Amino acid sequence: MVRKTGTFLKESIQRNIDRIKLEEKVLALKIKKDTLNTYLESDLGFWYYYVQKDSLNSPLPKKGDEVIFGYEVRRINDSVVYSRDVLGDIRYIVDKQELITGLQDGIKLMRKGEIVTFLFPSHKAFGYSGSEGINPNEPLIYTVHLKEIIIKN
Repeated sequence: MVRKTGTFLKESIQRNIDRIKLEEKVLALKIKKDTLNTYLESDLGFWYYYVQKDSLNSPLPKKGDEVIFGYEVRRINDSVVYSRDVLGDIRYIVDKQELITGLQDGIKLMRKGEIVTFLFPSHKAFGYSGSEGINPNEPLIYTVHLKEIIIKN
C-alpha cells in the first residue's frame, strides 16, 4: 500500500498528539493520588515537587556551569528502573553535554542541595525509542539530588 506523504505526516502527528494526551492523563492521575506532595507544572511540559528545598535562594545553574547530581529513575508504578547507587554521581556541563531533555530542563530549576522529583512524559525522557530497561513511550519519574554547582564565568 502506498501512502501520500502529507497523509502519513498528518496521521503521525495525530498519533503523537493522542499519545501525549494519554500520558498527561496518566501523570495527572498519579499527581491526584499523591496527596502528600504539592506539584508544580513547568512551562516545558513536565511536573515536579520539592523533596528538599533551598530556603536561601542560592544561584540556579546556567549554561556552561558544571553540576554534580545523583538521581533515581522509576516507572509510574514506582518500581525502580535505576537506583542512585547503581547510577552514581553524574558530572554535567549545563546545556553543553547530552542528557535527556527533561533532566536538561529540570536541573536548571534546582539549587545546590535540593532534591526534586520530576514526572516526565516520554517525549521528555527516552521517547519512542526507549532505552536499556525503559520501554518506548514510557513516562518516567526522576528524583534528583543536586549536590554541587560549579559556576563558570
